Amino acid sequence: MPELPEVETVRRGLASHIEGRQIVDVTLNRKDLRFPFPDNFARRMTGMRIAHFTRRAKYLLAELHAPQNSEAPLYWLSHLGMTGRYMLYQPDGGNMEPGQYAHDVSAETAEKHVHVRLTLDDGAVLTYADPRRFGFMDLVDGAPEASSFLAHLGPEPLGNGFDAAMLYAACQGRKSPIKNVLLDQTVVSGLGNIYVCEALYMSGISPRRLACNVGRARLERLVPAIRTVLQAAIEAGGSTLRDFAASDGQLGYFQHQFRVYDREGETCSSDGCHASVKRIVQSGRSSFFCSACQR
Repeated sequence: MPELPEVETVRRGLASHIEGRQIVDVTLNRKDLRFPFPDNFARRMTGMRIAHFTRRAKYLLAELHAPQNSEAPLYWLSHLGMTGRYMLYQPDGGNMEPGQYAHDVSAETAEKHVHVRLTLDDGAVLTYADPRRFGFMDLVDGAPEASSFLAHLGPEPLGNGFDAAMLYAACQGRKSPIKNVLLDQTVVSGLGNIYVCEALYMSGISPRRLACNVGRARLERLVPAIRTVLQAAIEAGGSTLRDFAASDGQLGYFQHQFRVYDREGETCSSDGCHASVKRIVQSGRSSFFCSACQR
């Protein structure tokens, strides 16, 4: 499933093309994705202007305004699930091609799985394709926090609300592994398995260590490690895993910078360390780490 850097890559790829544009038509090719579309989804979005295209955790958010209307905005929320992706077709032919999935997908197959089409006032067409339909969309009135999908989320890992003091407080009394706490979206939003493994390695903390036993000094290393890993992944366009491709069709390449993730049995990349990367399963997810460097 795409993690924060992948979703941010999609946002950056589309924002400059769709912000300020008016939606003149919405076509749904089915009644649902993972969940049913909200009532009157197409009708409510038609005629709205996309004021801002932002991100919250792993969700994309388009702030919609009715032209020449001061009413509270409507927010269009979407989640990519495992295989969802957007493609933008420009009237001048400068299309943002869908690119290639990690496995081959023919143009005919991709077209078959286009479930949503938005026509914009400049003639561009934005489509959403999702072969497995694990993604979903919602409409939220007034403020994003009113969404049941967003209301419980913790601070953004790249925002000012996330720091060592906040994380230390969240870890107190928690007898679950630190990795599980970092994946808890109510503690910090948007972190996923890949980048948590990488950040724990960078900060020298074992994913098996209980959260309540992680001292403040360790967390002072962990927080900047999380930021560094996420920012590097965003700049690299995310990680190419299974079906993910960025909105401009370019596959992410942060996978080539992995220090431990998916490197079971390989020699640790730290200077002077000759231990092998280990893999364990925690809460149904694979954790990769070096037992010599991470304590």
